Amino acid sequence: MQATTRSRTLTIGIDLGDEFSVLCVLDADGAVQERCQVRTTPAAFEARFRAWPASRCALEVGTHSPWVQPLLRAVGHEVLVANARKLRLIYAGDRKNDRLDAEKLARVARMDPALLSPIEHRGPAVLADRAQLRARDVLVRCRTLLVNHARGVCKGFGARLPRCSPERLPAHLAAVPAELRPALTPILEMIAAHTTQLRAFDRALVRVARAHYPITAALRAVPAVGSLTALAYVLLIEDPSRFKDSRTVAAYLGLCPRQRQSGATDPECRISKAGDGFVRRLMVQSAQRMLQKRSPDTALKQFGLRLAARGGKTAKKRAVVAVARKLATLLHRLWVTGRPYRPFPAGTA
Repeated sequence: MQATTRSRTLTIGIDLGDEFSVLCVLDADGAVQERCQVRTTPAAFEARFRAWPASRCALEVGTHSPWVQPLLRAVGHEVLVANARKLRLIYAGDRKNDRLDAEKLARVARMDPALLSPIEHRGPAVLADRAQLRARDVLVRCRTLLVNHARGVCKGFGARLPRCSPERLPAHLAAVPAELRPALTPILEMIAAHTTQLRAFDRALVRVARAHYPITAALRAVPAVGSLTALAYVLLIEDPSRFKDSRTVAAYLGLCPRQRQSGATDPECRISKAGDGFVRRLMVQSAQRMLQKRSPDTALKQFGLRLAARGGKTAKKRAVVAVARKLATLLHRLWVTGRPYRPFPAGTA
């Protein structure tokens, strides 16, 4: 009975570091009971936390938090992974060091865990599939850098590479000035190799979507939503039931404006850009494709075109973001209801 009482009174703040992590243990009265360091490895964490009774642990989301959270729960602790964007007390403080960060995490968790805006990490299988998406995105950005480098160097010598897709650029080696070929031939070969790897990634991701995430087929029925966007969206949301209102998904992706309302003042702010930037970028790209002339006519496209027609310097950008916001809501609605996609829902024709 004494151990059970003690297990409810300990609160442990963990400031995760790449090599060592700093811990701060508070007792029932909020006094610092212990400060220590532990090597940031699974074996060291398991050995150290088994020495304590079941306690409440608080840590910030980061590189190591995906494996720390399930490990500490397996040992028997309550684990809260704090959303760093929501906790200005830590990242915006005038005095910031590992000892103070660990203590602040422990004190906030002891006072009110809801202030941490705790998050849940995804399962190992979903994390592995998301790693494939991330790896593909890194390859795309690397290839873009290589293409821009090749084009920029040629312009410095009075030559221009033909306008074409990155896939076709290596075939235009003859357009490279002779004096630049020793420098740019390896670059063009790397572009070709990246293209081959990207095609292999695309085939693998299509197989993953068909085998493990059949809902992506229903989401791809929406124009401008491809297999990559649908898979990234599903892997990010994972469980659609955790959003009671489909509109909150747009806020989760950072597509809704910030709010700075105070009294009679309510300024118009930019979008928050909270959440996953990769999926948010895919939503915006899908919205841009949806507003193109050659895309099919839908109610969502007409909505975006009406916003863009208002004029102004930022009208087109506002329309794209608004369509992306509605697109994120629409995909979640199709997911939770199981209804087929209709370009013009009842009452929108």
